[in-house]
Amino acid sequence: MAVPTSKTELLAAITKTFNRLMDDLVEVAPDRTRDTTMTGHVEGTTMSPADLVAYLIGWNELVLKWLDRDDRDESVDYPEVGFKWNQLGLLAQKFYADYSALGWHELLTRLAEAKTKLAATIATRSEEELYGAAWYGKWTKGRMIQFNTSSPYANARTRLRAWLKTQA
Repeated sequence: MAVPTSKTELLAAITKTFNRLMDDLVEVAPDRTRDTTMTGHVEGTTMSPADLVAYLIGWNELVLKWLDRDDRDESVDYPEVGFKWNQLGLLAQKFYADYSALGWHELLTRLAEAKTKLAATIATRSEEELYGAAWYGKWTKGRMIQFNTSSPYANARTRLRAWLKTQA
């Protein structure tokens, strides 16, 4: 899929990749959602399908936090308070822990809610705001959103589909 360069393309990419991912997530057997047999986000680690969904929730909610803070003219700590970009493996572990108490259906619902909130906030923003200027370093707001939504959805789907094949 081409990198989105407009609000319409960004919303379409998020919707398409999210829907494809959800189609695969519903294929996970309920008794396998906590099996830590999927390749993890850090080399040499494993995770469960529930961890994978927790990771996506974490990033989606983090993007919503960035946008909210930016809207209020507050500073944004990228990627997250207490983490640097070279510590994304630790951040992934934090996301797994943050959502570990949620059941599978709760995780899927929370992910869907986060995606819906993201789409709604993107829809209210102008083309200029999303793609007219750099927001973080050289990256536009639209590109930063895409980096942390549709791209991870596609990556998660690839991981999940490979894992599902091993479960048959």
